Amino acid sequence: MNAGILLQATGVSCGYPGRTVAHDVSLSLCAGEFLCLLGPNGCGKTTLFRTMLGFLRLEAGTILVNGQDLRSLSLRDIARTVGYVPQSHVPPFPYRVLDMVAMGRTAHLGFLGIPGRKDFAIASALLERLEIAHLAERPCTEISDGERQMCLVARALAQEPRLLVMDEPTASLDFGNQVRVLECLRSLVAEGLGVAMTTHLPDHAFLCADRVALMKDGQILSEGLPEEVVTEAALRHVYGVDVRVAEVEIDGIPVRTCIPQLSPCEDPSVVSSLWQVA
Repeated sequence: MNAGILLQATGVSCGYPGRTVAHDVSLSLCAGEFLCLLGPNGCGKTTLFRTMLGFLRLEAGTILVNGQDLRSLSLRDIARTVGYVPQSHVPPFPYRVLDMVAMGRTAHLGFLGIPGRKDFAIASALLERLEIAHLAERPCTEISDGERQMCLVARALAQEPRLLVMDEPTASLDFGNQVRVLECLRSLVAEGLGVAMTTHLPDHAFLCADRVALMKDGQILSEGLPEEVVTEAALRHVYGVDVRVAEVEIDGIPVRTCIPQLSPCEDPSVVSSLWQVA
């Protein structure tokens, strides 16, 4: 890879007043690279991302954004390099979708500046690209979760970032919208954008990621290629469940997938009696 490192976290510890959540974390991300962060609820994924974005105080270590120390940058400076897509967001006011996306231009506007013709043209072009232009005049409070998630992606891209940080972008989305979001991200990475994404679905790592980091109890346990990191033993250790990682061939291309092993009911009569009661 000939692009430079966009994000470099070294020995990072972070959390909240009186409670450290992540300990001694080191990660990096380059342009044109897709990093997937896997781990159970409460392991520190969101806290780590929010610290990398400057929303939470860095307790120890260093974070470089495009080669500059995070602590020397304002939130506006960070927003010019890093776009953020939260897990979910319900706007407090019924802004038009076009206006909501144009708000992503704030990092490029002057003090008390408002989006102009150029900014709305950029927002409109992004809606076209993400195939949601038909939503432009709709109130953002009256569209589906999947549509709103795509609008959040468009808003982040309106910042013209080099790096996109996404916290469980497919959470609560139906199967079709999950696929659409992942396809969008993969095409953006192919064009040189760096993407860091948390998810609870290991299959997403196999589908999209160049590298995977596995996190538990605030620490990175392993990092590397998806087929090296996302193993049956590793998933069992991190999530505490039995999983089989299978490889199937589709149109001559090997594809890996995770299949959970559900424990059988020891006494079928118990299930039968429950159905009778219901």
